[in-house]
Amino acid sequence: MRAPEMQAIRRRAVIAAGVVAALSIGVAGCAKSDRDSGTEVKSTGGTFIFAGAGDPKNFDPIFNDDGESFRPIRQLYDTLVTHKPGTADLTGGLAESWENDPTGKVWTFKLRQGVKFHDGTALDATAVCANFDRWYNMKGEAAQSQMIYYTDIFGGFAGSPDALYDNCKASDAATAVLTLKKYKGAFPGAFALTAFSIASPAALKQYDADTVTQNGDSFAYSSFANEHPTGTGAFTFGGWNKATGEITLNRNPDYWGDKAKVDKMIIKVIKDENTRKQELRAGTVQAIDFPAPADRKALASEGYKVLDRPAFNILYLGINQKNNPKLKDLRVRQAIAYALNRAQLVQTKGPGGSAVADEFLPNTVLGYATDVQKYAYDVAKAKQLLADAGATGLTLNFYYPTEVSRPYMPNPQEIFTVLANDLQAAGIKVNGVPRPWNGGFKDDVQQFGKQDLHILGWTGDYNDPGNFVGTFFGRGKVEFGDQAMTEMFDAIGKADATVDQSAKKAAFEQVNRDLATKWLPAVPIWHAPPAVVTTKNVAGLVPSPLTAEQFNTVSLTK
Repeated sequence: MRAPEMQAIRRRAVIAAGVVAALSIGVAGCAKSDRDSGTEVKSTGGTFIFAGAGDPKNFDPIFNDDGESFRPIRQLYDTLVTHKPGTADLTGGLAESWENDPTGKVWTFKLRQGVKFHDGTALDATAVCANFDRWYNMKGEAAQSQMIYYTDIFGGFAGSPDALYDNCKASDAATAVLTLKKYKGAFPGAFALTAFSIASPAALKQYDADTVTQNGDSFAYSSFANEHPTGTGAFTFGGWNKATGEITLNRNPDYWGDKAKVDKMIIKVIKDENTRKQELRAGTVQAIDFPAPADRKALASEGYKVLDRPAFNILYLGINQKNNPKLKDLRVRQAIAYALNRAQLVQTKGPGGSAVADEFLPNTVLGYATDVQKYAYDVAKAKQLLADAGATGLTLNFYYPTEVSRPYMPNPQEIFTVLANDLQAAGIKVNGVPRPWNGGFKDDVQQFGKQDLHILGWTGDYNDPGNFVGTFFGRGKVEFGDQAMTEMFDAIGKADATVDQSAKKAAFEQVNRDLATKWLPAVPIWHAPPAVVTTKNVAGLVPSPLTAEQFNTVSLTK
C-alpha cells in the first residue's frame, strides 16, 4: 500500500473508545468487498411477506429520506459502497474497491464487471457519473426540495456557492473518478447512503425521472419513481398496489451478488402496530418491524423470533423558531427541556434498553462529549425560565405523525401525549396536530415549517458525527426555523471539514457542548433499540443497526 494511501487511512480511523464492533466504521483507503459474486445461491422459493409500518413516498432513491421508502429501495438498487451485513462496517457494493487522494477530494472507484441494470443496460463508469451529474444538475425547486440527503451531503446544486460536487469522469469503463471541491468528513460513509443508489440512466431518461411537481402541499413524481424503478438490486419491481397497500418485489435471477433465496417478496403496508401483530400471529405476514415495547417478551414466549438491533438512533423534540418569536429566546427553549420528564418516558414507553439522550448522537460516535449540560426534570425551573423570558401563558402547536411507527418512535401518539402533558404541567398550552407521515407530517414539518414543536428522529446511516448533528443542524432548516444561527452552522462545518481525527473529535465535542448550552435548537429525548420479529420459519434475516436490512439472505423453511 502506497504511503499516501496509508496516510488517508490513518486520517479516517475512528477514534472513539468503546465503539461496539457492530457499529465500527470501515477504512477508506483500499477497502475490498468480501462478497463472492460468482456464487449462485439456490432459491428456496416461496413468498416472503414483510409488514411495513407506513407508505413509501416513491421508489426513486434521491427523492427519499425515510425508512419506509428506503426498505423497498434497498432491495431494488445498490450503492457504490455498502455495509457488511449486521454491522456499520463499510464494504464494496457496486465498487469492488475505492481509494482517495491525500487531499480527500478525489475518490476513485473500481467497479464490478458484468453488472447489469434491471433493464439489461450495463453498469459502467459512465452510468455512475451520469447519476452524480443528474443529482448536481437537478432543476426545479420542487425536485430540489425533496433531495434532502443530497443537500445535506453535497451542499447545493449547480451554480450554488455551497455545492461540494465538482465533476465525475470515467477514466475507463470500470473506473469512475469523483472530484469534490473540498474535503468532507462524511466520506466514504456517505457513499453508502441509500439516497445515493445508482439507477439506470436509460430508464431515468425513458421515464422522465426528473419531473417533480408541487400542488399546494403535495408533490407528484414521475413514472420512473412510481412504476419503473430500475436499479441493479437483488429484486426487481413487480408493482405497487396502493389499494391493498402491497409492494411486490421479484427475485432478480441475474443479480451480481448473492441471489435472493425466495421467489418473491411482498411488503404489505400495515400502519397500525396492533394489526401488524395480529397478522403475524395469523400467519398472513412472516415479519413485522418496530413491535410495541410491551409485546416483545410476549411474542418471544410464543416462539416468534425477536431480533434486536443496537440503538444507533435518536428521538428528539424539534423546536421551530420561525412562527412564535418567543421560541427564539434560549430561556424558553431551556424551559421546554426542563419541563420534560424524559426518564419517566423512557421507563414507561421506551423499548427495553432505551436510554435518556443528552446529546443528538449515540455515545459510540466520535465527538460524543461526556460533560454536556444535562436538563434534569424540573418543573419549577421551567416555570421560572418562562417567567424570566416573559413567556408565561405560552401556546404552542405540537405536530406529531400518525399511521406510522419508526425505529426511534414506536408509538407517536403515546409519546406525544406524555410530552404534551409534561409541557402543560409547566404552564405551556399545547395544541396537538396529528398528521399522516407521508403527504402530511413530513412535508408540514420539513418543507413548510407549520409547527412550533414536533417529534421526529433519526437512525444513523454511518458512524460519523456529521451524519447526526451535521444532518440536523449543519445548515439552516425549515424544520427548526434556525436560519439565523450562523455560529452553529459555521462551528459544525469547521468540525466536519477537520481532517485530523483527534482534532475532529475535540471539535465535535465542543459542538455538542454548545448545542446543549448556547443553541438548543431541539431537545434530545432517547436512544431506543428497535426490533424486528419473524415467524419460526423465517431464516437468514440479519438485523442491521442502521435498520438497513437486505432480504436476499432470507429463506423460508417448512
